Amino acid sequence: MMDSMDRRVFLAAAGALGCLGAAASRREEASFPVVGGVRRLAPALDALIDPDAVVEKVLDGLIWSEGPCWVGGADGYLLVSDVRGNAIHRWSSAEGGSIWRSPSGYEGGEDPGLREPGTNGLILARGGVVVADCGNRSVARIDLRTREKIPLCTHYEGRRFNSPNDLVLAADGSIYFTDPPYGLEGGHDSPRREMSFTGVFRLAPDNSVTLIDDGVMPNGIGLSPDGRTLFATDRVGWVAWDLDEAGRPGPRRTHIDRQVSGVQGGDGFKFDDQGFLWASSRDGLSIFQGDQRLGVITSDAVISNCELAADGHLYMSSNHAVVRVRTKARKLMAQSRS
Repeated sequence: MMDSMDRRVFLAAAGALGCLGAAASRREEASFPVVGGVRRLAPALDALIDPDAVVEKVLDGLIWSEGPCWVGGADGYLLVSDVRGNAIHRWSSAEGGSIWRSPSGYEGGEDPGLREPGTNGLILARGGVVVADCGNRSVARIDLRTREKIPLCTHYEGRRFNSPNDLVLAADGSIYFTDPPYGLEGGHDSPRREMSFTGVFRLAPDNSVTLIDDGVMPNGIGLSPDGRTLFATDRVGWVAWDLDEAGRPGPRRTHIDRQVSGVQGGDGFKFDDQGFLWASSRDGLSIFQGDQRLGVITSDAVISNCELAADGHLYMSSNHAVVRVRTKARKLMAQSRS
C-alpha cells in the first residue's frame, strides 16, 4: 500500500508521463510537412472540420496522383493511382508508402497514344477494388489479395471507351462511371477515339453497359446519400440526374453553376453520409451544402480527388503527392433507394 508521499510522487510522475505522451502524440500528428489549411466561408463548416486544421503531406514522388481509396478500418491503408506513372501506391501510417501494383493500367510497354497509361479512379466493389483503367480504356476489378486484374467492360455498342476516369458504386451493385478523353494523347482530337461523344455510363451487376448521358464532358462522379441522384463534374459545373428504381436517369440539370457560384475548375468529388459535397476546384477542395460553399481546403498544389477515411482524415490526391486533413465527416456508403 502506498503512503501519502509515495502516492503524491506517483501521481506527479504519472502526470509528467501523460504530458510527455500527449506531446509525443502531437509530435507524431505533426510529423508530416504542413502544406495547407482551411479557409472558413460559413459557420456551418465547423461541424465538419476545424477551421484551424492543418493539411499534411503524407506521400510524395508520384507523377500525377488520382483516385484515393481507403481500405479497411481505422488501422487500414490508402490506395492511390499514379495515372501517369502507371502504378497504384499503398500508404499507411504504420508502413508508409510502397508500390502496390505496377503497371496498374496498360501493360504493353510505351504507348505514344496514351497520355495517362495507368488507373485513375478506385472504389471498393465486387469484393475487391474496381478501377477506372484509363490505360486499357476499360473498367476492371483487382483482387486485393492476389492483385490479379480482370476487365469488366471495354466497349459500348462495339466501340472502345475513350478513357474511363472515375466511378461510384450504387446499392444494387451497379457502377456508374465517366468516360472523357483525357487519358489519350490529343484528347478530343486523338485518332484512337472510337466514340463520337463523351459520356456517363452504368455498368450493371451482370456487366451489361447502358448510357446515362452523352451530352456532357464528365470527370468526377458521385451519388447522393439516398442513392436517388447521380452527380458528375461537367464544363458548366456540377450536374445531376434523378434516378428511377431501375437506375435510369431523368433529364440532366445543373446542380452548381460555375458562373453563379464563382467556383472554377472541378475534378473528382465525394459526398459524405450527411450529404455534404467535397469537391475539387481550382483553388482547393470546396465543401458545399447544397449549392452554398462553406469552406475551402488548400494545399500547395492542385487537388484532383479525395477520400473520407476510417482513420478520421480526408485524404486528397494533390499533383505529385497525397495530403490529408482531420475531419469530423464520415464516408458515405452505398445506400438503397427506398
